[in-house]
Amino acid sequence: MPAHHEARRRRLATALSEAELDAVLVTHLLNVRYLSGFTGSAGALLVFAGGDAVIATDRRYEIQVVQESPDVEAIISREENDVLTQRARERGAARLGFEDLHISVADWSKLSELEASVDAQWHPVLDRLDGLRRVKDEVEIKALRRACQISNDALEAVYTRIQPGVTELDVARWIDDALRDGTPEGPGFDTIVAAGEWGAVPHHQPSGYVIAAGDFVTIDFGAKVDGYHADMARTLLVGGEPNEWQKTLYDLVQTAQAAGLDALSPTASPQEVDRAARQPIEDAGMGEYFSHGLGHGVGLQIHEAPFLGASSTDKLDVGVPVTVEPGIYVPGQGGVRIEDTVVVHEDHVERLTTFTRDLLTVG
Repeated sequence: MPAHHEARRRRLATALSEAELDAVLVTHLLNVRYLSGFTGSAGALLVFAGGDAVIATDRRYEIQVVQESPDVEAIISREENDVLTQRARERGAARLGFEDLHISVADWSKLSELEASVDAQWHPVLDRLDGLRRVKDEVEIKALRRACQISNDALEAVYTRIQPGVTELDVARWIDDALRDGTPEGPGFDTIVAAGEWGAVPHHQPSGYVIAAGDFVTIDFGAKVDGYHADMARTLLVGGEPNEWQKTLYDLVQTAQAAGLDALSPTASPQEVDRAARQPIEDAGMGEYFSHGLGHGVGLQIHEAPFLGASSTDKLDVGVPVTVEPGIYVPGQGGVRIEDTVVVHEDHVERLTTFTRDLLTVG
């Protein structure tokens, strides 16, 4: 029996009892996977306040759902929400939760119609379900460690091939191929390669730009293992020694990341961590060029809670993985970003992406 899925449903059941709900209809597929192990592209899960659950999916997944969710009763139907709502009422559940953050207007209209026909009451669960995923269990952290190791290995295998004359698209293809060599799931998101002046665009998509000697090249990428995402970024220098502005930018970002990592703890607030990393960049008069938050949680989504930023109301805790990714982006010149995925533990921060953070010259 997949004990970790059962343990997650028990945590959800506790939250349901606290909210005085009899059951919750889980329709967001990532949350269905988190609570049951089912990875199909269609399905919904009903979890009762006692912790037991029923899953519904269509006939395409009749075999898969039994293999992936052997401890959950399965119903084969294309009308997942309808049959699960009916099952809830058969069990006497009248106060039903729904994922208001992950439901379309059309689906909500159907649920509203069901509410009247089966004499049930729907109640939004807000971010309770997504919040459950914030703290990772050991199964999740093991998948993240593996994804990060594959990402480290991919950059190790590729970075020495970067030289004047290759394109951003060449580098992205090499990275993606190396990730696929390490995991069947391959890249967890679209690989970013930003060279020269394009380095000033944080989410620049790789193009046919030909990398030249003297260019900074920022690579932001990550593997996916068992659905869990690694996320890392490094900025390399192509050819020669860094000029003065390049050395200044790189040293500032390296200092900022170290400050952010030092500020991380289970009791620190995301605002405090962001402030610690942002301060040295602002002190150097470059604050306007650090244009995004310091980082974010990673897991079944590449960006999930908690978010590290000046306006974040999220919380850190033991077992929370986050990225720490300060950057400076100067229009017309280029940019630098250094990003690591780390896990916050009781007495230390574990860095999962271990590729050197010192400036490397290639080509």
